[in-house]
Amino acid sequence: MTAPNNSSAPSLKRVEPRAAPDAPKRPARNADSRGSGAKERFERIYLKIRSRICQLEYAPGTRLSEEALAREFTVSRTPIRSVLSRLEGEGLVQSRHGVGTFVTDVDYAALAEVYRLRLELAALIGKLKPRQPNARDLKKIETIARKCAMIPEAKAPKREFSRINIDFFESLVAMTANQPMQDVLRRLFYQSARIWMTAMPEQEVNRESKIFHREINEIIDAVKDGCLKKVGKLRRKHISEGLGRLLMYVGEPSD
Repeated sequence: MTAPNNSSAPSLKRVEPRAAPDAPKRPARNADSRGSGAKERFERIYLKIRSRICQLEYAPGTRLSEEALAREFTVSRTPIRSVLSRLEGEGLVQSRHGVGTFVTDVDYAALAEVYRLRLELAALIGKLKPRQPNARDLKKIETIARKCAMIPEAKAPKREFSRINIDFFESLVAMTANQPMQDVLRRLFYQSARIWMTAMPEQEVNRESKIFHREINEIIDAVKDGCLKKVGKLRRKHISEGLGRLLMYVGEPSD
């Protein structure tokens, strides 16, 4: 018996396993993107801590722990030190060697001088690279005005007053495209922002809210007229009148 002829049978080929395709490589982050992320993180932490100081969430004399803040913001202590150093340069905190960093006291006499400088600079908003607000900007200011009218109904009226004051200021400072001017105005404003929280008596919050509401509406009318020079003049007038009332509240003589 002859063996079967297998010459016609298909030959079996060894199939090599296909190599898995290379996983797509993520583009490497360059130094610029890493630097941008660090700057954004720094700015976010800085703004948050500054806001807490200005609204007295961190009262004068409060010790700011680098370790606790680093844990809260999930960063190392290095950016926290940088933030506190910037705030110290702005007069909001003070570092005591071997003791820690503390929120500064509110010095009414010194802050009154800051206010006087602010009122002299206010008129420049309409002179140095004025930027006419667009419809969206105007709507934002009108929203601020509506919130201002509701301050007396807020759970914490003084804190709400402070928040709205900050929002309104930021809308005003955006009316100049001169960056050095913006930087100076912000520095002076936040140096003196706490004075309202500490000096304004609780029984005066309703009256001050009505005055503030009227001031915002005067600015809105000037913006609608397209006259930023008028905005600057009004702002100067409002700061001057506000300083007079603040000095009356704290018993300091006015000029």
